[in-house]
Amino acid sequence: MSKPVIVTVDDEPQVSDAIERDLRKHYRKDYQIIKNSSGPQALETVHQLKQRNTPIALFLADQRMPNMGGTEFLSEAMKFYPDARKVLLTAYADTDAAISAINDVGLDYYLMKPWDPPEQNFYPILDDLLSDWQASAQLPYDGIRVAGTQWSSSCHKVKDFLARSQIPYQWLNIELMEEAKLLVESVTNENNQLPVIFFPDGSVLINPDITELADKVGLKTRAAQPFYDLIIVGAGPAGLAGAVYGSSEGLKTLLIDMETTGGQAGTSSLIENYLGFPKGLSGADLARRATVQATRLGAEILTAQEVTKISVREPYKYVKLKDGTQLSCKAIILATGVSLLQLDLPGIEPLIGAGVYYGAALTEAQHYRDQHVFIVGGANSAGQGAMFFSGYASKVTMLVRSSLSKSMSHYLIEQINSTSNIEILSKTEVIEVHGKDRLQSITIKNSETGKTDTIKTPAMFLFIGAAPHTDLVRGVIELSEAGFILTGPDLIQNEKRPKNWRLKRDPYLMETSVPGIFAAGDLSHGVVRRVASAVGQGSIAVSYRSSIFKNSLIILKELPKFLGRII
Repeated sequence: MSKPVIVTVDDEPQVSDAIERDLRKHYRKDYQIIKNSSGPQALETVHQLKQRNTPIALFLADQRMPNMGGTEFLSEAMKFYPDARKVLLTAYADTDAAISAINDVGLDYYLMKPWDPPEQNFYPILDDLLSDWQASAQLPYDGIRVAGTQWSSSCHKVKDFLARSQIPYQWLNIELMEEAKLLVESVTNENNQLPVIFFPDGSVLINPDITELADKVGLKTRAAQPFYDLIIVGAGPAGLAGAVYGSSEGLKTLLIDMETTGGQAGTSSLIENYLGFPKGLSGADLARRATVQATRLGAEILTAQEVTKISVREPYKYVKLKDGTQLSCKAIILATGVSLLQLDLPGIEPLIGAGVYYGAALTEAQHYRDQHVFIVGGANSAGQGAMFFSGYASKVTMLVRSSLSKSMSHYLIEQINSTSNIEILSKTEVIEVHGKDRLQSITIKNSETGKTDTIKTPAMFLFIGAAPHTDLVRGVIELSEAGFILTGPDLIQNEKRPKNWRLKRDPYLMETSVPGIFAAGDLSHGVVRRVASAVGQGSIAVSYRSSIFKNSLIILKELPKFLGRII
């Protein structure tokens, strides 16, 4: 935390220098002293300090200044620092103005010039005011601040990214905080772009894309080299496991994710059936532990970088990033996972991030405290979300097309049934959403009775099935009709290996129709979609890739002997 600031403003150079000299002599150990020669200049200083979230303890302003007098300056400055102490420097003729300022701007004191000696006429007064400020001041947050509105999808995206990346930040809601609104207007010129992100060094980002934000907060978004032994696409549990085991085996390993580490599992509020954690752990905690572990073992991790295309030119595989960068490697593990299916309802698109959320949206929970929210879906992720939000909302209603027992773990069903503020509506789905700039209500329908109801709610969290992230390999490897990746035995049809498969062996268990490209986790066809399964698959895929690498080395070692026999 930087030192609190004393801001001075006086248009007479000799007086301004004298004020600065006296203040530095007595207060430089505990305060920064910043002098200004005009009201507008001082106001710009105030704006800059506010952007850095630097505390101001005291304003010391001359009353008689051109363009902007001391009272006018203090009136503007207090909008940003209402708790700072305010002192007006006056001449005898300014006494009436000073007295008026006590009522107009809450002036704390007025000093008549000159004040020599300062030990008698200056320091005791300021000591008392500064002591009073220190006793009541709430020191500002010394970190990243995100200012915006709750009903903004771009604000939600930024908050969610920072939270999942384990980067602390302070949320400033401009609808509730006048000071935050003024701060945003001071840097955006009222162009209504949100969010505005303020950094401790005074820099600002206005509605940045995620890659730009990741760069700014120090996350790695660019590869260190063009070639790797192993590239893993997707940093959920499967990808992280692959990175841990790949790097531990001495493979030059690169892990890439279009968002941040953790994947869909990273949004889970509590995972209770993962081996070794009897009290459970959050998805964010699992992602953090695995990220640290992979990095410590030597894996390189890129966040906020999207892989757009994968191609093969034997013996190497090529990965193209959205920014145009092309990387090559000996083997690839695809672990891009799945995305929640989009609910196809009229008018829902503008409400995404403004009351309608895909997934748990843990960052939004506190905004819906003591309100009625809805969870749509009946799998484990929906159950975990319902349990989490039940600790905030007055009531959580789960809308399930069939029944919980069809796709949810028994332990979760028991927890939900024993939670008094969770309601389950089976055979029920959403058919309409209502709201202009935010969700206001939804219409639901019972599929058995045909009965419909419209219910007021500020929030709906959707967990309605999954679609695999496999567009980047479509046409390169074989996929199921639903778009999931076929691997191992699923590639053998009528005792025939995949088309264009040139090796004498069958594909390994996690291997795709292209040798050296593996798939792990939820995007694979027919897998058990649990965190433990994904971790196991990511680990096993590395062992197969290591086998291929060793076989390649044997071939390379024998090649000179083979060529010698030919000659």
